[in-house]
Amino acid sequence: MIAFIFPGQGSQTVGMGKALAHVFPEARAAFDEADAAFAAAAAGTTAPNRSLRQLCFEGPEDQLTLTEHTQPAILAVSIAAARVLEARGIRPQIVAGHSLGEYSANVAAGTFSFADAVGIVRRRGRYMQEAVPPGLGAMAAILGLDAAQVRGACEAASGGEVVGPANINSPGQIVIAGAAAAVDRAAAHAVALGARRVVPLQVSAPFHCALMKPAEARLEPELRALAVRDPGVPIVANVDAQPKRDARAAIDALIGQVSAPVLWEGVVRRLASEGVTTYVEVGPGRVLGGLVKKIQKDAQILAFAEPGDLDAVLRAGKK
Repeated sequence: MIAFIFPGQGSQTVGMGKALAHVFPEARAAFDEADAAFAAAAAGTTAPNRSLRQLCFEGPEDQLTLTEHTQPAILAVSIAAARVLEARGIRPQIVAGHSLGEYSANVAAGTFSFADAVGIVRRRGRYMQEAVPPGLGAMAAILGLDAAQVRGACEAASGGEVVGPANINSPGQIVIAGAAAAVDRAAAHAVALGARRVVPLQVSAPFHCALMKPAEARLEPELRALAVRDPGVPIVANVDAQPKRDARAAIDALIGQVSAPVLWEGVVRRLASEGVTTYVEVGPGRVLGGLVKKIQKDAQILAFAEPGDLDAVLRAGKK
């Protein structure tokens, strides 16, 4: 069984998607659609007058890494890549995505339109950025401890402030998020508990923690207002690592994930239990494939973000 898995924020690079659009008409058409939706979402704002494809293909990097640009940019590249595969008969039987990637997964599954997704993830990025003033929140990766140990370090360090697991990515790799001082204290506790390494992350906001509740409240009515239909294939959600087979459940999961941890290890274990043996990371970067390999060691891991990746995916799809 083949699953498509879609990357989240942090996988962006200047130049992403350019070769796909040069070679494949399906990718060019996807960027045309994304550009129109991105421009519509910017109407009435003071955003720079750059198209989404310009941000993806040319940058500049400081504009691409703005959260409200990064999220639609990664979505656009991911869906452009998915459409190239689908045009060649490679279709997933189940999908998932890491954080933002769950929106790409829903577009691929048909829950809502690509154009609607571009607009809503642009606003999602802005709402998440505005939820916590710059410098007041932080995230850090804790390597070498299990989830219970990390939760314990966060509880011991909170001092009444928000801090907790934000991404449970794989055995021994857990990201924490919260108030900056509390994250620093939790990191020190984690080291005392035997963490192999603590890596502060260069992020613009503390994602997937209770500090994101204001963003969740702003996003919920917009998600509820989307034109939706039941997904064509199940979407294994970040919030509970369970497959969503109807539109309401899929939307509920997207609302909940704004301020809840990403249970990526659980997502992969659920995909494996559903019979997935081949994972195609669709979109920029290869972070998710590395995490999958740590969780399901016998899985076949492929990626599709460049024209040169296509032959391997086509061979796997014909088995």
